[in-house]
Amino acid sequence: MMKPKLPLFSAYGVELEYMIVNKDNLSVFPISDQLIHEVVGEYKNEVAFEHIAWSNELVLHVIELKTNGPAKTLQPLSCYFQHEIQKINELLEKHGAKLLPTGAHPWMDPYSEAKLWPHDYNIIYETYDRIFDCKGHGWSNLQSVHLNLPFANDEEFSKLHTAIRLLLPIIPALSASTPIIDRQLTGLLDTRLEFYRLNQQKYPRVTGLVIPELVFSQQEYQDKILKPMYEEIAPADPHNVLQEEWLNSRGAIAVFDRNTIEIRVVDIQECPQADLAILDAIVTVLQALIDEKWSSFSEQIKWSEDRLHKILLDTMKTGSQTMILDESYPPLFGLPARKITTKDLWQYLLEDLSPKFQDPNNTSKVLSLILRDGNLAERIVKALKGNLSDKNVGGIYQELASCLQQGRLFLPC
Repeated sequence: MMKPKLPLFSAYGVELEYMIVNKDNLSVFPISDQLIHEVVGEYKNEVAFEHIAWSNELVLHVIELKTNGPAKTLQPLSCYFQHEIQKINELLEKHGAKLLPTGAHPWMDPYSEAKLWPHDYNIIYETYDRIFDCKGHGWSNLQSVHLNLPFANDEEFSKLHTAIRLLLPIIPALSASTPIIDRQLTGLLDTRLEFYRLNQQKYPRVTGLVIPELVFSQQEYQDKILKPMYEEIAPADPHNVLQEEWLNSRGAIAVFDRNTIEIRVVDIQECPQADLAILDAIVTVLQALIDEKWSSFSEQIKWSEDRLHKILLDTMKTGSQTMILDESYPPLFGLPARKITTKDLWQYLLEDLSPKFQDPNNTSKVLSLILRDGNLAERIVKALKGNLSDKNVGGIYQELASCLQQGRLFLPC
């Protein structure tokens, strides 16, 4: 029997990715398959528990935790994810390993250290590796949060997809956590997204401009986004291994197999408490946009991916300090037409919508900290104090691992 299609904001799917590292020196530790084997006695790509499931990723030093089916509300998920993190860390202890947060490892050499998942779905990973060479940072050194939101029909899809497009450019102002790659500050606060947008550039229709094109139905999505992407990559994929919706690598992708849109621009934070607060804020703003609280649908659909992409690139670089130069953007959220920083825009949204949050106390607390002290990338840079020595960087990331284990926010000294 076909499952009923879930309407807007009736359920949520959340995925969190973490690195497995040596507990002493934080080097990547490729044992996700061993971890799963120890729990279920075989090399499976997924193992499900009551609330949360674990699954493999492309590389063996990454484990993904995700809601075990659609969750009716975001509110309890932080506790559920935190419980699994502590369970995994307990299992990893005997291997001399532990989980590490943030969206990228600060000194991993992906060309010498990356090991691909060798078990189930290996043909998919082998095909990706053959076409794209998956040992670069953009494949084997980025960890993110995925938020899946349902829609029941084309009308709901159109409203949700339009709202997501508008919000994507300013999400990294809250969620950027990747200022360091190869032991160096990159000049970007969200370096993960920079690699993400460039790692399939030999087939540009796969990622597009990260901001998805404006489409209003499943058929139009197939015609404008999926078919051109499949056709472009077909010469390199003669066995049609990658001719699936998940090939799409935009910052938000429609998955019509389960009637959801998956948001992919969120870096993983220092603990689930922070991740879920950011997701709560995203969901609440999207609901307000869809309800046309500040701007009409006809106004929302005027925005091209090119205009939104420019704001996104700036936000990836300067985070909460980004000046939004396009004066037509703030009126989408009920503000006068003017230049404004992403910090000021999010401060306004926090004050306007805080009673609507699913977990108002936690979400307001976390967002207030981010707006006061900076997103996680900005707090990492502050904590560095200009000192990029191995000892100093290692000490900061050890503290981030402690934040993950203990479920607390990272505060720079």
